[in-house]
Amino acid sequence: MGLFSDSTSQAIPLLAADEDRPFFDFSLFKQDAGVLWDGAHSEGELAVDVSETATEVFVVAPLAGTPPESISLHLVNDVITIRGERHSPIPKAAMPFYQECFWGTFSRTIVLPVEVRPESARASYQRGVLTVSLEKAQHTATIPLLVIEE
Repeated sequence: MGLFSDSTSQAIPLLAADEDRPFFDFSLFKQDAGVLWDGAHSEGELAVDVSETATEVFVVAPLAGTPPESISLHLVNDVITIRGERHSPIPKAAMPFYQECFWGTFSRTIVLPVEVRPESARASYQRGVLTVSLEKAQHTATIPLLVIEE
């Protein structure tokens, strides 16, 4: 008999408690963060905030646990890509009880809301938070009006 009473649900087997294995077999679940159903690893996607003022665009990303030397930023036209890698401090042999954090390589590509000046780009990494500041491109031009009289 399974854990569920209706016939459409699959039972999740419980294991006998002993010293070598847990009472509940967590290996039955596939991890969503970075593991495809066939077990191959994928890249994690980074959460970001994008904001703007009248003169700048800001991209902010929490990168807790990521060493600064593993972070790379690329800006091409109005597209910015953030890449990095972080490793879990927990030994690989440990069996996870909850696994919500993504460990491994990650990236995020963002189309910025406006055109920016790449030469003015600045990035800082403080207390695990990456902040990228990009100056907006100023395209101001006056167009002379030619009045044609008929």
